[in-house]
Amino acid sequence: MAQKDKIKWNKKYKETPSLLEKKEPSKKLTQILHKVKGKKALDVASGAGRNSIYLALNGFEVEAIDISQIALDELDKKAFQNITCKLVDLDEYEVPKNSYDLIIMANFLDRDLIPKLSAGLKKGGILFIETYMHDKINEKPPSNPDFLLQKDELKSFFDNQFEILDYDEFENEDYELFRMKKQSIEIKKL
Repeated sequence: MAQKDKIKWNKKYKETPSLLEKKEPSKKLTQILHKVKGKKALDVASGAGRNSIYLALNGFEVEAIDISQIALDELDKKAFQNITCKLVDLDEYEVPKNSYDLIIMANFLDRDLIPKLSAGLKKGGILFIETYMHDKINEKPPSNPDFLLQKDELKSFFDNQFEILDYDEFENEDYELFRMKKQSIEIKKL
């Protein structure tokens, strides 16, 4: 499956160059940085790095991981010394345990990966997830309905070892190609 995903995403970036253009970071992400105590971050499914760049500009050492070499090459061209790009297959990727002050996963959903991301946080670390959900306002038909969250679903992944700092359901940013409903959560490892 990973090879199919790699082909799919590389093709998508080639055929839709606007996906590689500079974009603003997640608005929700910009509102949480003051809560993060350290400066080591992991950006999962980083794409061309809109959030990685924002973190780097705010002093974070960022590990940006993605399955698309095209997206990572575009991020690498920007020559940020504090961003390390890694081509990975998320189906096989092992998140180093207790390693990150901040982990983000935006516009991507892999339910099996969420517990691994949680384990990758240092004590007091923050996990931020923002992605699409089922809703009647959605304009884009999903390629796979499993890639959309159900209402309140993100809350169900975390037990009493985590504190939910924020949860929201909202419409996506204006620059995105289709109007969609999103869900976000910000949790802290206790």
